[in-house]
Amino acid sequence: MGIVSQEAILELQALMDSVEEPLNITFQNTIDDILAKPIVPTELYGAVRDSQLIGMSGYSREGLPVFAIGVGLSTFDKASVHYYVQSHIQINEYRDRVILPSASKKHGRPITTCIKVLDMTGLKLSALSKIKLLTIISTIDDLNYPEKTNTYYIVNAPYIFSACWKVVKPLLQERTRKKIQVLPGCGRDELLKIMDIASLPHFCRKDGSGSSRNSENENCFSLDHPFHQQLYSYIKQQSLITEPAQPIKQGSFHVDLPEPAAEETEIAKSLESELQKFEKGNMLSKSTDSIKIDDD
Repeated sequence: MGIVSQEAILELQALMDSVEEPLNITFQNTIDDILAKPIVPTELYGAVRDSQLIGMSGYSREGLPVFAIGVGLSTFDKASVHYYVQSHIQINEYRDRVILPSASKKHGRPITTCIKVLDMTGLKLSALSKIKLLTIISTIDDLNYPEKTNTYYIVNAPYIFSACWKVVKPLLQERTRKKIQVLPGCGRDELLKIMDIASLPHFCRKDGSGSSRNSENENCFSLDHPFHQQLYSYIKQQSLITEPAQPIKQGSFHVDLPEPAAEETEIAKSLESELQKFEKGNMLSKSTDSIKIDDD
């Protein structure tokens, strides 16, 4: 059983001052040409990929794209927040404009949603220091892509997940919370009911497989993975079509963040409540089998 240090408690309490309200995000740039704005140079894009772990591992038996997200080991520390937001939106738009239409054509019926598998391997209390960025990303999905994810499967959840969930939960729309399922262990058995092993994310292949970054199986987070190679190639091609006579320039997709409003108070209260539980040592005494996602 883990023990939360006083230092960790103070760090989490300090974060209360920086938590934003559930954001209403306004885009400075139009989203229409987001797929014509590659993150350059390639080394910068590689750094984003190495610190924002996401990829596509395959399809479910119903034809839904399966996206894998390394929540626990994503550090978001190798680029500015705007590049991470830009990359997130580009993957969303590529899914909607290319992946889903292609899957619909292949199966002869509309396929309009995807499945997301969230790997919590390596999740630590310090992950809450990225709460603003995670709030931006989750709110982008809530407000702009509300019905694009069929189910969120959480796997490899450590003890600390219960505490982190209590903080993140208020930042999510109710419709999103209802789609979240926490699976035991790496989730292999449950996920194999809806997809073949070839589409199973590498971190779900075997219990105790460890890192989301490295695996004996193909790592869909890697820039060398076919999904990311095809995505980046598509964006660069679109940029040449849009501005064929001009060299690709470095630039990012910016968002405006509003000033905190009344909702921040409620989130702060939620954080404070969780801190009190931390101090009593209750949060880490529960295994992931007891985690509940529905509202109390």
